[in-house]
Amino acid sequence: MNTAIIKPQWGPLTIALMVLGFVVWWPLGLAMLAYILWGEMFGGSAEKAEAWAQKSKAWCRDQNFGNHNNNHRHGGWRQSSGNAAFDDYRAEQLKRLEEERKRLDEEIHAFHEYMRNLRMAKDREEFDRFMRDRSGNRGFGSGEGPSGH
Repeated sequence: MNTAIIKPQWGPLTIALMVLGFVVWWPLGLAMLAYILWGEMFGGSAEKAEAWAQKSKAWCRDQNFGNHNNNHRHGGWRQSSGNAAFDDYRAEQLKRLEEERKRLDEEIHAFHEYMRNLRMAKDREEFDRFMRDRSGNRGFGSGEGPSGH
């Protein structure tokens, strides 16, 4: 016997509570939306809710969602093919690719350092030229020409 006052269905009361929940504090509105959408699965029983949660956890475990790969750049979720030899090969190739990525990152860092040094040398050369020209132009106002006459 289901004696819930608020039924998990789209009705004026549940919609009003959902909107009110979003206005007051967004997680309340989200919880009400979840209740409207999935409340029937639970059937109003704590045992059914626990069974559904366990079934969901088992499904996630089967999909290897619990084994999150820390390297977000290369694939997100680590999935098993079901073949140990292929999984070993795949892990070896991913390791090789990661080493290659690190090597390329080191090369780009070295290139950026090289370009920074070139810019610094160019800046130094331009500054030295500016200082030579500036000191040469000071004498120009006192009657001397740019050639020093």
